[in-house]
Amino acid sequence: MELLEKIISLSKRKGFVFQSSEIYGGLNGCWDFGPLGVELLKNIKDEWWKAMTYRDNIEGLDASILMHPRTWDASGHTVQFSDPMIDNKTTKKRFRADNLIEEEIQKLLKKGKTEKAAELEKKLESAKENEDYYNIIIEADIHDSGSREWTEVKNFNLMFKTFVGPVEDSSNTVYLRPETAQGIFVNFKNVMESGRQKIPFGIAQIGKAFRNEINTKNFLFRTREFEQMEMQYFVKPGTEKESFEHWQKERWNWYVSLGMKEENLRWHDHEKLAHYANFASDIEFKFPFGFGEMEGIHSRTDFDLLKHQEYSGKKLEYVDTVNGDRFVPYVIETSGGVSRSFMAFLCNAYEEEVIRDGEKEDVRTVLRFHKKLAPIKAAVFPLVKKDGMPEIAKEIFNDIQTTFKAQYDESGAVGRRYRRQDEIGTPYCITVDGQSVEDGTVTIRDRDTMDQFRIHKDEVLAYLKSNI
Repeated sequence: MELLEKIISLSKRKGFVFQSSEIYGGLNGCWDFGPLGVELLKNIKDEWWKAMTYRDNIEGLDASILMHPRTWDASGHTVQFSDPMIDNKTTKKRFRADNLIEEEIQKLLKKGKTEKAAELEKKLESAKENEDYYNIIIEADIHDSGSREWTEVKNFNLMFKTFVGPVEDSSNTVYLRPETAQGIFVNFKNVMESGRQKIPFGIAQIGKAFRNEINTKNFLFRTREFEQMEMQYFVKPGTEKESFEHWQKERWNWYVSLGMKEENLRWHDHEKLAHYANFASDIEFKFPFGFGEMEGIHSRTDFDLLKHQEYSGKKLEYVDTVNGDRFVPYVIETSGGVSRSFMAFLCNAYEEEVIRDGEKEDVRTVLRFHKKLAPIKAAVFPLVKKDGMPEIAKEIFNDIQTTFKAQYDESGAVGRRYRRQDEIGTPYCITVDGQSVEDGTVTIRDRDTMDQFRIHKDEVLAYLKSNI
C-alpha cells in the first residue's frame, strides 16, 4: 500500500486529484480532479471517443442523467440493484458482506493459508442469498477489530433518490442514473433511424453515473460519483459470440496502444453471470492493492431491449429491409470506468528511477504517460532570467500553447525544473540558453531517455506535432 500512498500524495501535491470538499473535512467516496487531473481525464476520454466513434457504424449519444422512473423498473434496478450489507454491532461499522469475505480471503493468502482461502472463495462463489453470506462470515470467524457481533445481512439499494418538482412525494420520485447503459437502450430506435444505421451498429456514450456504495475504498477505484465510457453494439442473435470476441481484442489493444504494460493486465472470465448475460469478461489491471476490474465486455442478449419494449409498449425491433426479417437485437457491451482508467494509467506510469552520478545516488520520480495522455506536452525554460533568454522562451511558449497544453517555468535551477516536469509526466522540456541568443537553436530534452539535442526555435512546434 506504500505505492498507493505515494501516488495519492503526488496526486494532491501536483494537482491531479483532491479530496472533495476538503476544507470541510471531505466527503467520503467523492473526489475533485485538479488542473492536471482534468487534462489527463480529458485526454483519456478523447482517445476513447476517437477509437470508438470515428468509424462508420458507431454513433455518439449524451443521454440525460435523470430518466423516467419506469426505466429503472424495466431494467430491474428498482428491485434488484442492491448489495448485501452487514453491520458490526460493537464497532458500528458497515460493510458490504461479499467484500468483507473477499478481504478475509486476501488476508489468508498473505498468511500462506492457500487451502483455507480457496475453500472460502468456493463458498463465496456459490453464495446466492443474504443468509449464505451471513453463514460464511460466522463460520469463517471473520471479525472487525476483534468483534464478532454481526447483524443479519440485508439488501441495500444503491440508487440515489430525488424528486422532480416542488413536492416530495412518491409520484415525483426519480433517480440519479446508476449506469449510463439504459440511456442508450431507450434511444436505440432514435439513433438507428436518425443515423440511418443497419445491424450491426453501436451507440457510444461518456457520462456520469451515481451509486450509493456501502463502502468506498482504494482512492478512485470505488466511488459514489463516477464517469463511464460505454458502447452498446447491437447484433443479430446468433452472431453475438463472434462480436464479443472481436470487442475483447479491440478493448485490450486500446489500453496497450496507450502505453499500458501487458504484465499489468489480465482477463477475468465470469463464471457466475448476471441475469441478462450469456458471456462476460473483464479486463483487470494490477493496482497497488491487487488486480481489479477496469472494463467489462458483456454479451447482454436481448434482455434490455425486450424489457423496455414490454414496459413502454413501444416496438424495439430491427427490420432487415433485404429479407424482411424482424428481430430484437442482441447487445455486446463494452463498459469502462473513466476514473478507474485514470487511476490505472497513473499507476502504470509511476516509476522511481535511481540516478547515479559517480558515488552519488538520487531518486527520480517520473510519470511515463503515453504522449497522447500526458497532461502537459511540453515545458519551456529560459536558462537564466536575463540576456534576452526569457523573451525567446516566452515566444516559443506562446507558439506552442495554441496547439498543446504547455508550461513556462523560470524558477530555480534547470535540473530542478526538469524533475518537476518528470513528476507530472511532461514528455519534452525546451531550454533557451546563451547559444539560443546567438544562433536561434534550443535544447530539447526527452523525458524517458533524458537525451538532449538542439533544433532551431522555429522548428519546435513542428517537432512536437510530429512526435505527439
